Amino acid sequence: MFDLTEIGKAFLILFAVIDIVGGIPLILQVRQKAGKIYPLRAVLVSLGIMVTFLYLGETILSVLGIDVRSFAVAGALILFFIALEMILGVRLFREDLSAPGLTEASDDNKVYSVVPLAFPVIAGAGTITTVLSLRAEFHSQNILVAIILNMVPVLLVLLLTGRIERLLGRVGLIVIKKAFGIILLAIAVKLFAANITQLFPHG
Repeated sequence: MFDLTEIGKAFLILFAVIDIVGGIPLILQVRQKAGKIYPLRAVLVSLGIMVTFLYLGETILSVLGIDVRSFAVAGALILFFIALEMILGVRLFREDLSAPGLTEASDDNKVYSVVPLAFPVIAGAGTITTVLSLRAEFHSQNILVAIILNMVPVLLVLLLTGRIERLLGRVGLIVIKKAFGIILLAIAVKLFAANITQLFPHG
């Protein structure tokens, strides 16, 4: 059964983690180097990555001998540090975008304009970890709806990146990033507390 409350919570968590508004500077960098971005393709690739991990991620974990709640605790810690990044303006996680083909526009600009956007900007390590972590708390169909709904603002931002940057300005982008950072920090603490107790049976 679909649960609007679960969908809403999962949507907000993913929205904060994806942080597409905060990713506008990198999106502009990609557009500058590639000459053009392909929003729909980037969104479809991102969607495919997240849905794959939503339904196959648990199987992968079981093969590795890891249960979902243990992964949820690990995911909560990652969310915690991502939130600190957003709030404090520091860089704890560094994505390697300096590999050959990712620093210079090549003949295949279509690939370049999709790959860095789909991964790691939209469906990065934090997003994938969050999708798997949410399985410990919400039903998969509600998470799926939340993922699909998140693709709407992502697509809009990719289509309107320049206008949004001019509208919000540098200060506006910073304020939004820090606000969602605080929300994400609270979510990380709650996710950690809800799952850590399940790992240690009572007395």
